[in-house]
Amino acid sequence: MVKGPGLYTEIGKKARDLLYRDYQGDQKFSVTTYSSTGVAITTTGTNKGSLFLGDVATQVKNKNFTADVKVSTDSSLLTTLTFDEPAPGLKVIVQAKLPDHKSGKAEVQYFHDYAGISTSVGFTATPIVNFSGVVGTNGLSLGTDVAYNTESGNFKHFNAGFNFTKDDLIASLILNDKGEKLNASYYQIVSPSTVVGAEISHNFTTKENAITVGTQHALDPLTTVKARVNNAGVANALIQHEWRPKSFFTVSGEVDSKAIDKSAKVGIALALKP
Repeated sequence: MVKGPGLYTEIGKKARDLLYRDYQGDQKFSVTTYSSTGVAITTTGTNKGSLFLGDVATQVKNKNFTADVKVSTDSSLLTTLTFDEPAPGLKVIVQAKLPDHKSGKAEVQYFHDYAGISTSVGFTATPIVNFSGVVGTNGLSLGTDVAYNTESGNFKHFNAGFNFTKDDLIASLILNDKGEKLNASYYQIVSPSTVVGAEISHNFTTKENAITVGTQHALDPLTTVKARVNNAGVANALIQHEWRPKSFFTVSGEVDSKAIDKSAKVGIALALKP
């Protein structure tokens, strides 16, 4: 259903996915199965040192309605109900997490050829109201993201972003934390098998800068390698292989050049789907 400039979360997403997605230092395993009625059940386990986290998620789809229920080892129950296109261009999402009775919220998204709007409100007496909107085209878009706390009467956050896309290049500029931080990102397809990207962040209060550059290359249609490095001297690399359709095996590593005496961090992820 997504068309036009998309939602605010799409601004800079390509660069973020290139630089941060799939990198991890833990051991993660997930397996998805489908019942004869089409119900999807996904079991996930993550080993974080001496801590093990797990969850079981169930998804049921019926035409334009989707219900997701996730039970986690922290005794929480997350329920998400999604209604796709109850009216043209519209999506409605209702979400709640128990036992946190203040977590419930409703979100309405609207997609247009020249705009993307999302607004959400919590199910409390004094909720936090979120609004984000983007106007433009697939090539050029401007957007803002605002959260207002009705209890305190203050803005929780106020962000603005700009996205430019032309052929194989995407450039984004985002102002976060009420104008305190500026993020600029760049993503480019340099060949059918290789992409490069970079992100620069500046904090106007602390005067600190952060720079991350990365690349991705497809060794073959089923195997991808990625690498990134930042100005703090931390380098990461991963290799991901799709050994069967929708099933991935990923090995990633991290080395800190300023603490070379310490062991490198290694993460392994295995995702199985029928």
